[in-house]
Amino acid sequence: MTKVTGAWLEAVGTQAVLTMLEQGGHQAYAVGGCVRNALLREPVADVDISTDARPERVIALAKAVGLKPVPTGIDHGTITVVHQGIGYEVTTFRADVETDGRRAVVQFSDSIAQDAVRRDFTMNALYADRHGQLVDPLGGLPDLQARCLRFIQNPTRRIREDYLRILRFFRFFAWYGDPAQGMDADALAAIADNLDGLEQLSAERIGVEVVKLLSARDPFMAVCVMEQTGVLARILPGALAKPLGPLLAYEAALAKGFDPLRRLAAIGFGDGAALRLSKAQQRRLTLLRDLIGKDQSLTEIAYRHDCDTATDVMILRAASYEAPVVMDDLPAIRHAAQQRFPVRARDLADRLSGKALGDALRALERDWIASGFTLDRAQLLASINQG
Repeated sequence: MTKVTGAWLEAVGTQAVLTMLEQGGHQAYAVGGCVRNALLREPVADVDISTDARPERVIALAKAVGLKPVPTGIDHGTITVVHQGIGYEVTTFRADVETDGRRAVVQFSDSIAQDAVRRDFTMNALYADRHGQLVDPLGGLPDLQARCLRFIQNPTRRIREDYLRILRFFRFFAWYGDPAQGMDADALAAIADNLDGLEQLSAERIGVEVVKLLSARDPFMAVCVMEQTGVLARILPGALAKPLGPLLAYEAALAKGFDPLRRLAAIGFGDGAALRLSKAQQRRLTLLRDLIGKDQSLTEIAYRHDCDTATDVMILRAASYEAPVVMDDLPAIRHAAQQRFPVRARDLADRLSGKALGDALRALERDWIASGFTLDRAQLLASINQG
């Protein structure tokens, strides 16, 4: 019999909320990502709880045991119960009454089976009680164990309930699917038939999914199939999957981590504003895209920005232009990132001012960079005197 285990389940807060509901006479289960990840031995970030208790009942029970209920989504059945600063989203079993591709009208239910069937993928419709006993209303455990991502029941119906599920399909495949067995053919057919629904999605929702997808260890197959089905062109116009393959290999060779902005730059998408990325994310994405094609040496990039930016550009250029990465460039990049231009404006202020002073400083800096940062202050100032 399958048991769910983990520090997250044994945590005092998790047990307090589940026990509160059970002792109040209700069903109470951890559900979704926490159960899925625990069974896959992946990290668990958040604990979501599902129950037949109505939201008002959850509030009353929480107050009775000294926990803080916050009605974060009461209209949809969600109460966040806070235990020592940690929030647990407690949601009443629900059944969809009406959907429009973006949001659903729901009614509360007493049935865990009804709650399970309105979810997206079989591997996400897994529940566990406070003892770790698994409840699998739809038989999703074999799919999870095989890392087979399948929509619940009818893929077209699930997609039309919320078109974001198209992007979630590729994101979950990148994180949890098995590339060796490929993707579910019924899911891909339904996705290809419902591309127009992507136009209903907000830029924010698309941006969040894209960042999560590109944060996976290896999203290459997912992005390739997004391209083949037409999804990529709809959400990231102009993007191409091909450069992502070599980029992932270079990232692994340099232990660069799984940076979604670097990967966005690699596939040729640079409009962070269109995805409603943060200002900082937009600036970095724009910088990387600009530097890929800019006629600027890696050492100059390292000097003007930092070592990480220069190495990012090094592997991005290699991936974009189908060229090898020259590992011998790395010591020079690291050296350049530590350099500080030795001449200051005050060194020239006795002979130059205004635009002439700025032009002279820039010219000296170019000479200094071209020398491999070998010219010292005296040599640079002497060149001004000679000129």
